[in-house]
Amino acid sequence: MPIETEIKFRVDDLTGLTRRLEAAGFRLQTPRTFESNVLYDTPDRAMRARTEILRIRSYAGRWTVTHKRLPDSGPGEDTHKHRLETETEVADGAALEQIFLSLGLVAAFRYEKWRAEWSDGEGHCVVDETPIGNYAELEGSAEWIDRAAARLCIDSAQYITLSYGRLFDLWCDEHRADAQDLTFEAVKAAFSC
Repeated sequence: MPIETEIKFRVDDLTGLTRRLEAAGFRLQTPRTFESNVLYDTPDRAMRARTEILRIRSYAGRWTVTHKRLPDSGPGEDTHKHRLETETEVADGAALEQIFLSLGLVAAFRYEKWRAEWSDGEGHCVVDETPIGNYAELEGSAEWIDRAAARLCIDSAQYITLSYGRLFDLWCDEHRADAQDLTFEAVKAAFSC
């Protein structure tokens, strides 16, 4: 089972990051495209308690189902995020959702973003515009991540290993927002009177 290794970092200047990606030899693979994700869990959130996710994603005209969990052994959490990841494309995400619901799972968390994908041929950089700010992720070997980050002028002190769900929890605490999902509509509604 493949281990996904990645880091996130906050992006304050999307245009500046685009210039740095191009200068560092990255090429755009997928232009800015809307992405929608739904995490499924048991009603008592047993999967979350085990640090696992089960996700259906709609992106660039494709549906994928993904399961992620902590590795049984290995580096664990260090300056990089490491997860065992099993992912496959599915023909009909709505049908798969009905299967999950029939099995007793619930839609536990929704999140969305606009994503652009870049690659230098060895690893990937995705640039995400989320309702709570802009982030980028570097995904590849830990060594490649550190080299790519240096080429992009990203210091390891800027690395973030938190999930979007955890970043959203922290954002809600900081802004005293009662939004339940990381969607553009829910975040906007959290500030409506």
